[in-house]
Amino acid sequence: MRKLLSATAALSALLATSLAANAADMYVKAPPPAPPPPPFSWTGFYIGGNFGGAWFHADDVRDTLFGLDFGRQGNNNGAFIGGGQVGFNYQVNTVVFGVEGDFDWAANNNNGTAVIIPTVNPLIAGHSFLVTGNNRWAATVAARLGWTATERLLFYVKGGGGWVGADSFTITDVTTGLSVTDGTSNNNLGGWLVGGGLEWAFADNWSVRFEYDFLGLNSRTFTVPLTSPFIAFRGDTFTTGNRNLSMATVGLNYRFNWYNNTRPSPVTTRY
Repeated sequence: MRKLLSATAALSALLATSLAANAADMYVKAPPPAPPPPPFSWTGFYIGGNFGGAWFHADDVRDTLFGLDFGRQGNNNGAFIGGGQVGFNYQVNTVVFGVEGDFDWAANNNNGTAVIIPTVNPLIAGHSFLVTGNNRWAATVAARLGWTATERLLFYVKGGGGWVGADSFTITDVTTGLSVTDGTSNNNLGGWLVGGGLEWAFADNWSVRFEYDFLGLNSRTFTVPLTSPFIAFRGDTFTTGNRNLSMATVGLNYRFNWYNNTRPSPVTTRY
């Protein structure tokens, strides 16, 4: 009996030692590494603000009745502009398609140079005339096409249309103090837009942009009413052509990008 107990104890000890050795030699599977975040994408809606400068250009103002040249209406006078933009981007590989709308207020640019007009009409001979018309705001709608030089650096061009809200067209006889103003209720001027720039995403949802836009506007005309105190110009039509607006701005955008904000759910490992 004693021999049986001794043999059983020895067998149990040997079995325990073998199990411990096998357990020590078992391979323990390491948990899988965390999945990498998805690549950065420009896809998404965005909204932002911008500020910068604008420069207006137009040919000299001329009239139909006498063929007189009244000088340029605030030509190339720079003005501060500021406003906002909203748009949408969709990225395919390294190409980004988009559409954007901008609206900017313009600081006072109601400037002009008084011009002395020598004329055969004795009513205005030697008088000095000033032509003014303040551009108050500019709005644009354009398609954008971009290329990602790096994952977060986007170069783009844009094209579309735009409108400028202008104050009434005013002609002043500086010599006598008389003036006549365009009474048209709608002084908005439309035209075509081209532009381009670069945009850098310094964070997943934030980007800064630098942009230049050129807005070519329609000609502006004004016919002096027959009841105007400007007797010499009653019924005369004043026209200024080749009107355009150049805008250089810096902007900040916040992108509501569901793609970048989507992360894979954690992987649960069972043992």
